[in-house]
Amino acid sequence: MIRFALLFTLFTLLLFGASKDYAILKESSHLSSSKNKSEIFRAYNNYKNLYLRSMMNEDSYLRMKSLEGIIKTGTKLHIDIDHYLKELSKIKKQKRITSINHKGTLDKRKKIKSKAKAIVVLRYKLEYARWNDDVLRLKFNRKLERSHVHSFNILEPKKGVFKYVFDIHNAMLDHAHSLHHSRFLHIRLAQYKPSIIRLVLQSKKATKIDYDVRDDTLIIRLHNSIKRSKKQKRIIKENIQFRPAPPKRLDRNEIIVIDPGHGGKDPGAIGYKHYREKNIVIEIAKELKSILESRGYKVYMTRDRDYFVKLRHRTKFANDRNAKIFVSIHANAVEKKHAKKAFGIETYFLAKSRTDRAKRVAQQENQADLGDMNYYGVESFLNTISSHNLVASNKLAIDMQRGILGALKPYYKNIHDGGVREGPFWVLVGAKMPSILVEVGFVTNPKEVQRLIDAKYQRRMALGMANGIERYFLNN
Repeated sequence: MIRFALLFTLFTLLLFGASKDYAILKESSHLSSSKNKSEIFRAYNNYKNLYLRSMMNEDSYLRMKSLEGIIKTGTKLHIDIDHYLKELSKIKKQKRITSINHKGTLDKRKKIKSKAKAIVVLRYKLEYARWNDDVLRLKFNRKLERSHVHSFNILEPKKGVFKYVFDIHNAMLDHAHSLHHSRFLHIRLAQYKPSIIRLVLQSKKATKIDYDVRDDTLIIRLHNSIKRSKKQKRIIKENIQFRPAPPKRLDRNEIIVIDPGHGGKDPGAIGYKHYREKNIVIEIAKELKSILESRGYKVYMTRDRDYFVKLRHRTKFANDRNAKIFVSIHANAVEKKHAKKAFGIETYFLAKSRTDRAKRVAQQENQADLGDMNYYGVESFLNTISSHNLVASNKLAIDMQRGILGALKPYYKNIHDGGVREGPFWVLVGAKMPSILVEVGFVTNPKEVQRLIDAKYQRRMALGMANGIERYFLNN
């Protein structure tokens, strides 16, 4: 009798838990269709929690629906969901999907499979975008159909506006790309819509442009500028000359906290010729503080000298000052055998990343104060990444990465874009404002570290960071 009662209780708990999961699933489906980004992020976070529960409970149906939700909402939020796509692709190949308390029919399962297949097959992922003289190449992860590329122009000579627009449908960006060319005032490559990448080339002069699709690459070619009469040139010059200047922004009283990583007893990474991370990042932080203050911002630093600050005290410092954003500056490192191959700039925002690269970098930065891991605990960590600030942090990370690359690439060769990534960094846990961690380069790389210790390079790096912060405030 007692055994029967225990079994009945266990069955009831499982049934109640499953019904609760499916209620959350239904709510998340509604939230994911919203135009409000905060609600979309709530849905994204719910799907990730449901995904974890499906793994614990071995619920294949819930796992499938959670993965679909993560992919849908993650795409809208421009979060890297590549590993979830791969997992969904593996699941769809299985002959049969089993689940507990599953009320759907086999037809519904087939429909889920077909949707998953459409997501995997039709989604192009941009691998890189590079100029080679007057030829721009955009390479994707699979063969590109010409029908998915649409082009149009916005030409207004009297206003001095010449825009050339390319839309790539069923495509996504997983990180920011910074492009520059002497013949264009601005080049913008961004996720225009959840399924459309838009490239905009803007110049003062009319330019003959054509494009072609070859296998997995979109090739855009520039030709000689279109010749205009003296009268046309005069009209354009006058329109540009007398165009009213944009109004100055008067809302630069935001508080910013800059966190130079490590310090004191903790040197951080020790790289080539024993250069120390803590010394490099504080110099960049001081330059950034100086530039931001010259632009009217109020700036604090978690440390302005060589002393150690506990990880949990850094975000508390920012919270106590009601900061609008928190920027932690670090430098990367790898083992000696990989030192010459590893280089580049990366920007992270707080999330429970599943990528090995992000875990490795986070482990390296987290080891400074292992006691903080016990202080926060797993539950506190998960509660933190439920914050709506994660969406804003993702935006800040994208703007920061673009700003840095835009400031460095015109002056230095081989500036590698490591991208915007998720990472479980304990220094960001507890921040009540958008917060990011910037890895400014690899101290273990012989060539990159020589740049990192150069005062001129540090100033340009800091200028790029300041521009990224400006862009974030302007866009939000």
